[in-house]
Amino acid sequence: MTDLSPEEAARHREKMAKRKAVQDAEVAEKTLEKGLLIIHTGAGKGKSTAAFGLALRILGHGGRVGVVQFIKGAWHSAERDALTSFGDRVEWHSMGEGFTWETQDKARDIAACARAWEKARELLADPSIGLVILDELNIALRYDYLPLEAVVAALRQRRPDLHVVVTGRNAKPELIEAADLVTEMTLVKHHFKTGVKAQKGIEF
Repeated sequence: MTDLSPEEAARHREKMAKRKAVQDAEVAEKTLEKGLLIIHTGAGKGKSTAAFGLALRILGHGGRVGVVQFIKGAWHSAERDALTSFGDRVEWHSMGEGFTWETQDKARDIAACARAWEKARELLADPSIGLVILDELNIALRYDYLPLEAVVAALRQRRPDLHVVVTGRNAKPELIEAADLVTEMTLVKHHFKTGVKAQKGIEF
């Protein structure tokens, strides 16, 4: 580590003091508190994982969480095991029957998504829940398994203090427009391409 001269240290303190003043003023301007519609999309890994991290944060504050998985369900989920250890503070519903190339039955996929959306609407209406995660809803909307306009309308009309996270690739522009926060996970490199299989604790 390079030792700083007294002059360099003083310049750094002055620079950071100015930056802190700007940051503090910007934070002070933000006074609105509301439930957020959050979208995690993109080709990169980590969309659902980030959503479950938010679930832990809500639980850490004593809140309740609802989860509906639209496509996933055929695979065992360690996240489910971990989060449902919170007892009735987590409602978890894996309503999917696997990826579309696995089921190979469009009518069955549509029916499964319709059941999942009905469960999602129940959770959205539950006043005791602070966060609803709609895992892979973007995939159901991408393939037109659910009516986009009705889904977006229901999410817009959620109660004012409810946070909702929607995950999955290829989020629809209409959903992005309705959202408060959108994060796109960008794929830079993936171990699957080098022959590494899905591993416990990383993929499931």
